[in-house]
Amino acid sequence: MGEQDFQLRAYAFIDSMQPQFAAFLGSELNGDVPLATMAELWMELAPGSEIYNLLDSALKNSDAKPGLQMVEREFGVLEIHSFAVESVKDAGQTILNSCGLDVSQRLKPKVVSSKIINKINPYQAQQINKTRKGNLLLPGQSLLVFEVEPAAYIVLAANEAEKSSDIQLIHFNSLGRYGRLFLAGSESQVKSALESALSAVKNT
Repeated sequence: MGEQDFQLRAYAFIDSMQPQFAAFLGSELNGDVPLATMAELWMELAPGSEIYNLLDSALKNSDAKPGLQMVEREFGVLEIHSFAVESVKDAGQTILNSCGLDVSQRLKPKVVSSKIINKINPYQAQQINKTRKGNLLLPGQSLLVFEVEPAAYIVLAANEAEKSSDIQLIHFNSLGRYGRLFLAGSESQVKSALESALSAVKNT
């Protein structure tokens, strides 16, 4: 396929996964288990059916391990990780070269919404806890709900928020139309996390 046939929707590189972030992914991804301090790359590409070829090529040319490969509607999503930062970068570059693309051609992430709910109601906390995969949301905590597009970029917001603030990771979803993140803590912790999430998206 020629260069004009590919679209790089997301290229989200993380140099060091934070503990809660990595633990959450380990419970969610169906491939190799990621661990804290590993480097990680998420890519979202179109057409989606090419993701199988591209990931296979990347794995043959690097020591990175795959955590996810999925075709969702017309887009393909993959996640790779390694303790060796250069292995992850090499895998990503192999995919870009195969597509005839440069990382500068990725879609820029856009914040769709950001909401802080202070002193969360006990019933609302329980509603969120029914579908969360991370920490339990406790009544009285402040809750951040943060959304970005394309969805894969939510991993940058989640990891940077944890890196900068002593928050609790409740849940995030990196697939679909929008990436969605739920973080909890004190009002000041959540505000600090929001600033970091916004900065991570803005500077990508």
